[in-house]
Amino acid sequence: MRIRVLSYALLAVFAAGLLGGCSSESGNESPAAAAGKADAGKQVTLKVGIFDRGNAPAGYTATDNYWTDYVQKNFGDPNHIKVEFVPIPRTDATDKVNVMMTSGDAPDIVFASTNVLTPYGYAKDGGLLPLDSLIDQYGPNLKKYLGNALDVGKVDGVQYSIPGRRVNTGKYENLIRKDWLDKLGLPMPQTTEQVYETLKAFKEKDPGQTGGKVIPLGLSLTPASFEPIVWSFIQDGLTDEQRYTLSENLGYPLLLPGHKDAVKFLNKLYNEGLVSPDFALDKDEKQVFQDVMNGKVGMFSDNLGNAYMDNPGIAKVLTQNVPGANLVPVDPYTNNAGKHLKPEYDPTGFFLMVPASSKRGAEAIKYLDWMAQPDVLLTLMNGIEGEDYTLVDGLPQRTQSEETTKRMFNSNDIVMITQGEDFGSNEKNWAAAAAIAPEQFRQNVIDAYKMSLTDTTRYANFTTPIEAENKYMPTLRDKYDQLIVKSVIAKPADFDKVYDDLLKDYMASGGDAILKERTEAYKTMAK
Repeated sequence: MRIRVLSYALLAVFAAGLLGGCSSESGNESPAAAAGKADAGKQVTLKVGIFDRGNAPAGYTATDNYWTDYVQKNFGDPNHIKVEFVPIPRTDATDKVNVMMTSGDAPDIVFASTNVLTPYGYAKDGGLLPLDSLIDQYGPNLKKYLGNALDVGKVDGVQYSIPGRRVNTGKYENLIRKDWLDKLGLPMPQTTEQVYETLKAFKEKDPGQTGGKVIPLGLSLTPASFEPIVWSFIQDGLTDEQRYTLSENLGYPLLLPGHKDAVKFLNKLYNEGLVSPDFALDKDEKQVFQDVMNGKVGMFSDNLGNAYMDNPGIAKVLTQNVPGANLVPVDPYTNNAGKHLKPEYDPTGFFLMVPASSKRGAEAIKYLDWMAQPDVLLTLMNGIEGEDYTLVDGLPQRTQSEETTKRMFNSNDIVMITQGEDFGSNEKNWAAAAAIAPEQFRQNVIDAYKMSLTDTTRYANFTTPIEAENKYMPTLRDKYDQLIVKSVIAKPADFDKVYDDLLKDYMASGGDAILKERTEAYKTMAK
């Protein structure tokens, strides 16, 4: 049993904006009515938030680059709209968006991922603009592209958000230095115990000849580092009640059986010197990526496909720095049933919302509708045919050139209504995703995508909001990080006490309230 919902999707992790502009001249109009009027004949400003990942090539920024110019020329100018992009730092997007929304400075479109919090909070407080009539009037291409998926963006029957599509639902990849395995005559690890033995061999024998600087398992204080390991310890045979009441939508299954075992495993690795010693300070993965590229790391986990792309170029730079280095995907972590359990995204990606204070509702939907046209989507996601890609068997193949790498650094962040192109099957979609990477890594990308969908689980969400989550989760996210860090670095003899005390503090700080409300919500849903 699985209930799709918007409830944890909309408060905060990622945000950006799509409408800014002029106020209505009529003081008696509702915000929705005022926002629905496109100002004919005069230029207005449409604010569009965009991730600032800090990875822009020289001469470009997240808000001033080839694609922002393309949007202005091909959408803004013909419609008398000045499109102003607003940078949202990727590493603290949640906090930034919360401040923007509470202060009234949010861009005209706010977007959030599926696994965060509170669309309902914004909608209930009158903070979001109803979009039904605007989509009917200005969004024919958008309706055709998203179809019934639009229903996921409704709250109490009202369209308060627009869900983006997620074509590839795999979430993470695990990567290992196969050249190190080959040098030591070791097989590819297939179980968690084999991972441990492999990491010990990497430390003791230093196959990369790092001069004692070897990091067997690269680790950072990010979901991409921890979640693949933590979920692999969750025990098999969970009931629906356990999934709905105990997961708490943190992304980490804190109360599910096996979570403590996972953290204890990491504690063992840390105390034996098998993981990045300063992982707690690496909250944006920059240090672990640097260590990988410098040839120090034997194994690590990352967001799916990221390591093989030109930007940030982890595998590419590694092979330049260490000739013969071979970074390949692996699916080694196993639970008590021998399954490679891992989380999978919902088929819905970002949710796009328009703050109620915006007067540019019409322009916002016009922008998303323009984006939903097939030819526009193809260009935004792949670049210029003949320059940035060629079509091979109907699939875009990325051109490997410095200009293309520079131009395409943030094209996926521009495309707000989808994450990936759908070519009709997983195999074709994986091949299309791989075609963006340098040719020598494309098979690795396909292998990683395939592994990412083995033995997966999705988060259990309710059709009604869990108010305690809206209230306590901002604090509990920090509490969870503290639990991970302090438990992992504790002396083995102190682990149980440290973990249990931190868990007790977590529950007293709001965890108990969430558990109680989720339990009641499950009972109601089960009826």
